[in-house]
Amino acid sequence: MKIEYTGVSNINGPLLTLDGVRGVAYDEMAEITMKNGQKRSGRVIMIDGEKVVLQVFEGTKGIALDNNSVSFEGHPMELALSKEMLGRVFNGAGRPIDGLGELYPEEKRDVNGMAMNPVARQYPRNCIYTGISAIDCMATLIRGQKLPIFSGAGMSHNQLAAQIVRQAKVGESDEKFGIVFAGMGLKKDAADFFKKDFEDSSALQRVVMFINEASDPIIERILTPRCALTAAEYLAFTYGMHILVIMTDMTAYCEALREFSSSKNEIPSRKGYPSYLYSDLASLYERAGMLEGVPGSVTQVPILTMPNDDITHPIPDLTGYITEGQIVLDRDMDQKGMYPPIGVLPSLSRLMKDGIGKGYTREDHPPLSTQLFACYSKVQDARSLASVIGEEELSDVDKKYMKFGERFEQEFVQQGRSENRSLEQTLSIGWEILSDLPRSELNRIDAKMLDQHYIDKSAAAGSED
Repeated sequence: MKIEYTGVSNINGPLLTLDGVRGVAYDEMAEITMKNGQKRSGRVIMIDGEKVVLQVFEGTKGIALDNNSVSFEGHPMELALSKEMLGRVFNGAGRPIDGLGELYPEEKRDVNGMAMNPVARQYPRNCIYTGISAIDCMATLIRGQKLPIFSGAGMSHNQLAAQIVRQAKVGESDEKFGIVFAGMGLKKDAADFFKKDFEDSSALQRVVMFINEASDPIIERILTPRCALTAAEYLAFTYGMHILVIMTDMTAYCEALREFSSSKNEIPSRKGYPSYLYSDLASLYERAGMLEGVPGSVTQVPILTMPNDDITHPIPDLTGYITEGQIVLDRDMDQKGMYPPIGVLPSLSRLMKDGIGKGYTREDHPPLSTQLFACYSKVQDARSLASVIGEEELSDVDKKYMKFGERFEQEFVQQGRSENRSLEQTLSIGWEILSDLPRSELNRIDAKMLDQHYIDKSAAAGSED
């Protein structure tokens, strides 16, 4: 039997306070019925004795202190789930917004998910190909990994996210693959861009979209990644699919969390964010992974914009502690018109060594990647020296490093927004550019592999003469 409580004691922004409430639980869903018969949803966010605070999803505009009733549902927020979610668009709270009608659920699950038993976790192996050379070769995305993209305001992270959605695939064609996309605090033009891009490229049929726009309630923004990850877990571990979850922008999520915390009068921590920001982000990121004996995987690529491009800001700082590497977008490269503006040196994938090489990608992939890193780092030294003494005064080897660096950025890192490179193409470009350097400089690759792949351009030039 449901008990209805009439009247509220206080309204503060999106929050309702009720007195004399018993037998409710944290995160429990509630239904608010107004005098005109209109209904709104809320959830319990604070319990203090018999005082309960609700956050109303649709906001409290039009709600009076009296002439309303509140009933509690007895369960936390649940998401209706079905394989038919693929190809559909939902709002941040999991309601369809694509005009195709309601979803007939196969089951409903708590959006907070269930923590994976650490003992049951399977170590991430194998990779997900994005068709982007700087990622596939230098910071390979491994199934079950969480690999964030650190960007900045106004940079091309939305275009990069859309390209990954269009091009991402697993190596084996017979394996089932899908994408869950969660957009949080998106401007209307950005939300429209993603919808149109996925529809025009026919990628939408394998995508589940959750869209929360900047004008939508902040409570919905907090729910968006939880709904997305619940859908991902369902498709992965019920239907054995490999699911890639792309979440953008985690900074908008964290700012909503800060506003939410402030409205509850909680004591702020670093830069006004709540003290539980780390554990809250961990509750999202740690839902990536694979389970022993269960087909399917959940892989995460959260995207965040660093305020003032500050990588020490609490959001990227805490994200870096939880996740397994990062892909960093470079402001200078972006301003030069390069796409994708991926800064190779600060980017890394900590799990890539366990999902590439012989038996996974290609035997020459690990040493080639390592050598490209080493050589590109020497390019920065050569450029620093050139800025002091002039490029003409550089040694012949340093001049070759300068040429290598320019080709590496222009031909390897840079590629078209719709250019989908296979791993073979990526590795071939890498070997071609690396062969601009003397063989003696390539000390991270063994002689046998150099014999197979190194192109001796001096010998080729001599034969032409």
